[in-house]
Amino acid sequence: MTDAPLSYLSGFGNEFATEAAPGALPIGRNSPQRAPFDLYAELISGTAFTAPRAANRRTWLYRRQPSVVTGAYQPYEQPLWTTGAAGGVVVPPEPLRWNPFPMPEAAHDFVDGLRTVVANGDADAQTGIAAHVYLASRSMDRRALVNADGEMLFVPQQGRLRLVTELGVLEAKPGEIALVPRGMAFKVELPDGPSRGYVCENYGAFFRLPELGPIGSNGLANARDFLTPVAAWEDGAGEYEIIKKFGGRLWRSTQGHTPFNVVAWHGNLVPFKYDTAHFMTIGSISYDHPDPSIFTVLTSPSDTPGTANCDFVIFPPRWMVAEDTFRPPWYHRNLMSEFMGLVYGQYDAKPEGFKPGGASLHNCMVPHGPDAEAFEKASTAPLSPHKLDNTLAFMFESRYRFVPTQYAMTSGTLDTAYAHCWQGLKDQFRGAKA
Repeated sequence: MTDAPLSYLSGFGNEFATEAAPGALPIGRNSPQRAPFDLYAELISGTAFTAPRAANRRTWLYRRQPSVVTGAYQPYEQPLWTTGAAGGVVVPPEPLRWNPFPMPEAAHDFVDGLRTVVANGDADAQTGIAAHVYLASRSMDRRALVNADGEMLFVPQQGRLRLVTELGVLEAKPGEIALVPRGMAFKVELPDGPSRGYVCENYGAFFRLPELGPIGSNGLANARDFLTPVAAWEDGAGEYEIIKKFGGRLWRSTQGHTPFNVVAWHGNLVPFKYDTAHFMTIGSISYDHPDPSIFTVLTSPSDTPGTANCDFVIFPPRWMVAEDTFRPPWYHRNLMSEFMGLVYGQYDAKPEGFKPGGASLHNCMVPHGPDAEAFEKASTAPLSPHKLDNTLAFMFESRYRFVPTQYAMTSGTLDTAYAHCWQGLKDQFRGAKA
């Protein structure tokens, strides 16, 4: 691992093969009696061995020491990172919104700077997700995180993230996303200093590309635009701290070597990054505001077809051209629960109050939609084509109800006046009297 420009392999769900030392990958077999260069062969399986071939995810690693070489684990306290619906508090069925989450005064790395905002499901049952914010001011140095409860989807909002993983190094800036699979060691470095962003911790089925149906063979997030790091290893002996999330709790261990010692690997269980600027937006060119499902980048399916454990949805820059149409989202109550964040710019349905670095929650069957100002503007604006530019909002949408945490309700960022934004929507009925 050096400071040289990073290299990537392209494609989503591909069978990749990469080696940082020529000849380090065995040929024709996965576990020879002695692996090249006397490396250790190790398999990491992201799905059950008997999962259908199209769904099976696993990667073979060839490393200088296997991951089993570590010390005993002790409990590690990080009370602001909670897991599942059981870690939340009771809240009424109403919309919630948070102002931008401020950086704490104390210096924290990614692990200690993670704050759970809402969660649902259960990690042991492998259902649901948690939505976190990270507020980090220093890099993880001789420290790594292994999350055995779920994969982690990163949405940077302020500052780049440099993710050092067992399979190599990738970097994501605001406007890009990155994912690290369940059970894979990684550390977070901050090239730009103090950084803020969002994380979806997915306990359920791994994220995949959604089916396109009538859209056809192209559109939305295209597989070729996903980038996976090439093999790289970290030199240097000395103590390394391993933080492991397991069964909703954090544990700590130490070992005398780096976990980032994989010289070569092949497989399809991989970390990746994606630039949302490559998203091929689909929209109406005739009338009506389409369902937000057309903005789905990744989906984690549930056991009910078409009803996701989690959809990751973005609202990127795009043209608005529909005729005789109220162009922002209509007022609605959904079966699915929605946690939203804003990376940059302005969200068209909430021109005031919803700020980059903040969040909102509209749970199952909780009414929501454009505020009074957005409604008035959209109802009277000339319907000429115009582009929503310099904006990027996103949504973690889930079939399960989100439960906010104690931190979310008491951190001082909760916008207690959020419901006031709809009070200007007066009765304008002009029909005959009853």
